[in-house]
Amino acid sequence: METLSLPSDPTVGLDSLYVRDASIVCEGGVILCNMGKPQRRTEPAAQEVAFRAAGLPIRGRITGDGTVEGGDVCWINERTLAVGRGYRTNDAGIRQLRDLVRDCVDEVVVVPLPHWHGPADVFHLMSIVSPVDRDLFLVYAPLMPVPFSRGADLARHRARRGAGSRIRDSGCNVLAVAPREVLAVAGNPETRARLEHAGVRVHEFAGREICLKGGGGPTCLTRPLTRAPG
Repeated sequence: METLSLPSDPTVGLDSLYVRDASIVCEGGVILCNMGKPQRRTEPAAQEVAFRAAGLPIRGRITGDGTVEGGDVCWINERTLAVGRGYRTNDAGIRQLRDLVRDCVDEVVVVPLPHWHGPADVFHLMSIVSPVDRDLFLVYAPLMPVPFSRGADLARHRARRGAGSRIRDSGCNVLAVAPREVLAVAGNPETRARLEHAGVRVHEFAGREICLKGGGGPTCLTRPLTRAPG
């Protein structure tokens, strides 16, 4: 696994360590987001500098009144993209995203997100669903919208419920580093047991300071840029 570290940038704040939110990657390159949280609006431009220096193509960007945050975007498969519509991602942003991925995606599934703790809270689609393999997702069932969890979007896949975990413990926020191999925040033993029962190898790290206090798990801390086939 090769990693690209973003350089220090005086224009961004502490939230910028949750790099997932400022960009999206599709077959055509990087899409720069327009953040729903005003204090994070400088992050996409800071990422763009690093991406261009690394030779990564920029596909486009979300602009104007449209907002999209990368934590609200989840690949269901190579040709299906789920986008959470909530306080951080709005309809105007989703329309722009559809246009940008039109030639590399067959379907964009819009997922209405719950109010949860309101607009000041950190809540994204990937707070409640994490891809683990092509046919396996980890979900937080109590907050999953019924049409999304029972419809054609996830019906072809097994959804492994994160038992005994809470949103605040990042129990359902795991990062797949390979098929059925994930990185997870320590402290969710029941969720780990369910994953391992499904044949998933789980690597844990102590993330209380970075993840639990900041409301962002291992997916939030990373922005996958390319993946090997398989």
